Amino acid sequence: MLLAEAYRIFSAQSVRAIPVVEDGALRGLLTRAHCLRAAENVARTQDNYEFSYFTNKLKVKDIMVRNPATIEAADTMEHCMRIGQEDGKSQFPVLDNGQVVGIITATEIFSMAAQLIGAWDNCSGVTLLAASDNPENIHRITTLVDRGGAKLHSIYPLQIKGEKQKRIVVRFASDKLENMVRIFEQEGFTVLEKNFQGKPVVNTNDTRLD
Repeated sequence: MLLAEAYRIFSAQSVRAIPVVEDGALRGLLTRAHCLRAAENVARTQDNYEFSYFTNKLKVKDIMVRNPATIEAADTMEHCMRIGQEDGKSQFPVLDNGQVVGIITATEIFSMAAQLIGAWDNCSGVTLLAASDNPENIHRITTLVDRGGAKLHSIYPLQIKGEKQKRIVVRFASDKLENMVRIFEQEGFTVLEKNFQGKPVVNTNDTRLD
């Protein structure tokens, strides 16, 4: 396929990447960024030959990513995010028994992560630095959330590159954020970040937090 045809697909549809398939087999991956970069180069030169080449001769195979990283339809989202972080990729063709059945991009991954942390639910919460890497920390935190009268939404550990200790992100429904902060600190947790109903809190005198 001519790249100009693929460019029209990107323009007409809200997609960021397209798997390139030939005879049922995955051959490569073409992204919107590839097309835009090629089109911008032509526009910048204002050269009739370059424009003619882009329109009538430049093909998808000339600029696509060959042998792209893929995931299987049965893979977990956790695996997908790990591969994305390790390889620095944000688009993956999805295979099922060697056949392309879809594509997953950073947009879907971001949406799933946002649901996990309650971004759409306006949850309150904290990011904690545990005093130790004790497996019992998760149970302790769950108990503390219940003690503070909050309703737990999600809790998960987060390893930041370069940091020895894991952070623990906790999201819950409560209008008494500072009360929850005091409970965590009294139990030896360091509160790194606070979030009140979906918005980060730095310093505030809002009485609703108490």
